[in-house]
Amino acid sequence: MSAQNTKNSEYRTVIHVDLDAFFCAVEELNDPSLKGKAFSVGGGERGVVVSASYAARKFGVRSAMPGIRAKRLCPNIITVGRNHGEYSKYSSQVMDILRSFSPITQPISIDEAFLDVTELGEDGREYGLEIQREIRNQLGLPSSLGIASNKLVAKIATNTGKAMHDGNDYPNAVLAVAPGKEIEFLAPLPSDALWGVGPKTSNRLRELGIKTIGDIAAYSATELETRFGQVGKYLHFRAQGLDKSPVRIYRDTKSVSHENTFFENTSDEEQIRATIHRHCESIAKRLNKKGLAGKTVKLKIRWPDFTTFTRQLSLAQATADVTQIEEAALELFSRHWSAGKHIRLLGVGVGQLNSPKSQLSLWDFDAVKVARKERLEDALRGIENKYGEKIIGTAGSL
Repeated sequence: MSAQNTKNSEYRTVIHVDLDAFFCAVEELNDPSLKGKAFSVGGGERGVVVSASYAARKFGVRSAMPGIRAKRLCPNIITVGRNHGEYSKYSSQVMDILRSFSPITQPISIDEAFLDVTELGEDGREYGLEIQREIRNQLGLPSSLGIASNKLVAKIATNTGKAMHDGNDYPNAVLAVAPGKEIEFLAPLPSDALWGVGPKTSNRLRELGIKTIGDIAAYSATELETRFGQVGKYLHFRAQGLDKSPVRIYRDTKSVSHENTFFENTSDEEQIRATIHRHCESIAKRLNKKGLAGKTVKLKIRWPDFTTFTRQLSLAQATADVTQIEEAALELFSRHWSAGKHIRLLGVGVGQLNSPKSQLSLWDFDAVKVARKERLEDALRGIENKYGEKIIGTAGSL
């Protein structure tokens, strides 16, 4: 998958994360005696099954099924109540973990999210495995992931990986689709695996002899549009494995970070310090562009064995100044790195964000310097807005 991870590539690297039987998994954490048993969240004589354990699914129990039917299919099924507070708590913690891997994270439900990790330069499958490990190690929750060049294929990859599972335990599936192999991956899958194909559409497609996504891709786009309207046009487009929709961020900025994976693990101190400098430059530019400043600086290091180390330092006051950010990052680096130790990934972040502008005190003897500095920064931002962000840089970035 590495070919899709270069910045100049036409491909993105998108990861879809789906928490396996999330409500059931949380209930097992709170009551370990449920582990491996056939049980459902919700159901009973009058209720509806909200989630079913994989042991219960072996009997045909599914979500949205009346509890009385679930009881007929699985007479020994255990029914537990819903605990929305716990589900929300764990969901929030999972999303925080995902955002620690990529700031471009889009939750799409309480137990699903997309991440765009293109700019991190990581091998998608290895990165997915690491995300899965972190969720399991930190929270004890199982998850399945799909990795592809877009959201559509990544989501279908997750579903396909989970469908291949045949057991009472959680799938913990990870399925990666190499860039350029989208059509090949989708072709043999049933038509209803494609977004937009529900039971009614699936039946109508079957009447036309269309049973797989490959059949949709091979069918006349004009004919599909004639029979299904605009939906037919989209089905043909999606059957080619095409999806241009971005991973969207729906939240206020709480931190700004930049990180990269080295082409080869490195212990070269000069290279590492130069990388920290570039990260700090990038962060400072983004903070100034957003009119923000941060009070904590975080250093993130991933070692060759994929374990991740993070430390942060609190500043006396919020800043968007590259020099102050870099000094804090280098101090963290000096404290926690020993010569000769190899690094796989290096990141710097700034958090506790707020507005950087403050009223100058009459007793601030550096007030003139501060005012000049702010005017200089405003002028530099004006130049960058007009000619591009890369038009200006410090000598250290050369």
